[in-house]
Amino acid sequence: MRVWVDLTNSPHVLVFRPLIRLLRERGHEVEVTAREYAQTLQLLELHGIDATAIGRHGGGSTLGKAVGELGRLPALRGWAKPRRFDLALAHGSHDLTLTARSLGTPSSTTFDYEFAWLQHQLGARAATHVVVPDAIPAERLAPYGVRKKLRRYPGLKEEYYLADFEPAPVDVPPGKQLIVARTPPEVSLYHRHGNPLFLSVLDRLGRDERAHVVVLPRTDEQRARIHGLGLPSVSVPDRAVEAQSLIAAAAAVVSAGGTMNREAVALGTPVYTTFTGRLGAVDEQLIREGRLIQLHDPAQLDLDGLPPRGERLRRDPNLLLDLLLGERG
Repeated sequence: MRVWVDLTNSPHVLVFRPLIRLLRERGHEVEVTAREYAQTLQLLELHGIDATAIGRHGGGSTLGKAVGELGRLPALRGWAKPRRFDLALAHGSHDLTLTARSLGTPSSTTFDYEFAWLQHQLGARAATHVVVPDAIPAERLAPYGVRKKLRRYPGLKEEYYLADFEPAPVDVPPGKQLIVARTPPEVSLYHRHGNPLFLSVLDRLGRDERAHVVVLPRTDEQRARIHGLGLPSVSVPDRAVEAQSLIAAAAAVVSAGGTMNREAVALGTPVYTTFTGRLGAVDEQLIREGRLIQLHDPAQLDLDGLPPRGERLRRDPNLLLDLLLGERG
């Protein structure tokens, strides 16, 4: 088959890295498009994935998002139409599923946070098949019209795409505990109210002489803001890095998002969430199981009393790919 993959955010690169390889090993031809947002293009380069960059994120405002969408959709259609793809795949890219539907191309999309309402009203409804973790209750997905096209997988998507990952060595200053921190998804429509808790936790850790805090920002604006805080124990990489080795080496991860939290769980690293939006079913389950700790107060994170490392769980990414391909595999 001729398969089209569209990547609109940096975690999507990680999800599809092993799937693109498996598709090609199975004899399929794969072409990739990507949106300029966060570290998506940098991560594609880091992982050696060739992609055509089409469009960019519209920013934090609803108007900006609409303008970005209206510009990207016709550009994607113009790019994809002459290529006559047999199947289109995405992780939450409603740009892809809407375009594929307009071209009569079957599509599969996957996601693991069910409350991105507008994204799923567009993307899940337009998709031919929707693939989600089995932790998400069917009633939470019903508003997106996915009952007959729903497919489920066990565990976390991170356990699949990190199955072949082995961490590289990480230098940690002597006598320090490495803490990896991920900034909030401030431009997402489902997370628009700010996150003062994350900044409070960062301020506490950044002044602790025992800590070596590596902050991984999503945008250049966040990078500049954190640099401006002048916290002595905080460092901020200048561009995208191979975060999974940092996570594997860390004493703990603190993240206001979702993917990096679940990467930590998959790699067995203690992880704290400062997410202040509505928790999805996957995070709710991890909190119940004690594999994710929800922070309400910076004082909860005590470097002298961090939890022990958990078990690393690897799952076969062929299973995830088979669900996306369905009977076309």
